[in-house]
Amino acid sequence: MTAERLSKLLSLGEGRSTALMAEYRPESAGRQVCALLNSGGGYAVFGIGEDREAIGLDPRFDIGAHERELRGRIVPKTPFSFEVHDIEGKRVVVIEVPAGKDLPYSFDGDIFVRIGASTKKADVETIRDMVVRSQSEPERWERRFSDARLDLDLDDDCLSRTVKDIKKAGRIDLRDGEDSLAALDDLALVKFGRLTNAGDLLFCKNTARRYPQVRVKAAKFSKTKADDSYPDLKYFEGPALQIVEEVMAFILRNTPTASSFPKDRLRREDHPLYPQEAIREGLVNAFVHRDYSDFSGGLSVSIYPGRIEIWNSGELPEGVTVERLEAGMVSVLRNPDIAQVFFLAEMMEKLGRGSLLIQAACKAQGLPPPKWSSEAGLGATLSLFAPEVTPEVTPEVHRLVSALRGEMPRRELQEKLGLKDPDHFREAYIEPSLASGFIEMTIPESPRSSQQKYRLTKRGKSLNASDKKENRNARS
Repeated sequence: MTAERLSKLLSLGEGRSTALMAEYRPESAGRQVCALLNSGGGYAVFGIGEDREAIGLDPRFDIGAHERELRGRIVPKTPFSFEVHDIEGKRVVVIEVPAGKDLPYSFDGDIFVRIGASTKKADVETIRDMVVRSQSEPERWERRFSDARLDLDLDDDCLSRTVKDIKKAGRIDLRDGEDSLAALDDLALVKFGRLTNAGDLLFCKNTARRYPQVRVKAAKFSKTKADDSYPDLKYFEGPALQIVEEVMAFILRNTPTASSFPKDRLRREDHPLYPQEAIREGLVNAFVHRDYSDFSGGLSVSIYPGRIEIWNSGELPEGVTVERLEAGMVSVLRNPDIAQVFFLAEMMEKLGRGSLLIQAACKAQGLPPPKWSSEAGLGATLSLFAPEVTPEVTPEVHRLVSALRGEMPRRELQEKLGLKDPDHFREAYIEPSLASGFIEMTIPESPRSSQQKYRLTKRGKSLNASDKKENRNARS
């Protein structure tokens, strides 16, 4: 949470999604977190007085110990995060709580809800309503039983490394890490001795045999997505946490290095063109938030000369919009069990609010703002952009931009320009215009579709207007 966001939260005062407390006590904190999980998510802020001013907590407050204690007393298991903020020298603790998916949640056996600006123990009717609603909803893909066998399909090395990372992070207490079944049970990835789909995705070595949609495709394009040549193309499968690292390596070897000369140093410093923390957070968010129930779906990474696109099938989760993503508002976790493991292993910085980290990392490196897009039937895409450069505008590009009106198919454009060779038209007109961002496809996910058309982008319209103005000035 940014300081600006926290300041705005405090100015609004308590409400259904915000609880303000002067002191931190495990019992009161547990009740607030439990209530927020059952009531759509929100924030519990500790160290705030009645006038909404920071009074601070004891400097010796052990955030790690309190976080572990709360996780052990709230059932069922779910991710939530603690943050420490400094307000005018006063220590304030914020607990971010996503909307719970496994209602009802309980703290020490009791169920709490938020009613207006108050937290109260749920009555029988409220509990019955939550139970009925949860039973009427279809079981999430990640919670269904997998056909994977613990004795044959489990990647023990990956599980062992992850358990060590989780123990090192200290966000939860695990039992004996040498016992695979106990570790998976602590992470809520087994039921009745069988792996769930979440456990399969995270820790099995051959998940793609059972669920082909979990494969990740990564490609580097010389020009555009319509390009026939791939300098590098690879498919990844295996444990999800391992795939993230492998795709990271693929991106780093296929993107250039940027150089800078810091003011206080004489030597040049080289660094990846795109911030690694932004790429990693984008990849993890794609794994955590995608809709795995779509067997025809997938996840892909496309590297172009001026941008990286991380795409996954399925729309953004219900309640999440592009605007909410950019603002870094409370997350709605589509796959909380999968998110829990990434979060506990410190591979996920914020519970779905990694959008703020991505934006900050791009800004710090002088890159244009990242862009999120989501459209029904087309999936969700995160685009990271290289530093903007003025593209070379060839006479062919000028002609194409001038001729394009509304949405036009390739054949119609080609005929309008009086060109007969389709290969020359594609190489000299279409591809440079796409690569420079002057035009875009109407069906970008299917470059060779027979229904494909092209239209001007904002940059293309600007170029067109500029060309017309120059032509008028030349005639006058």
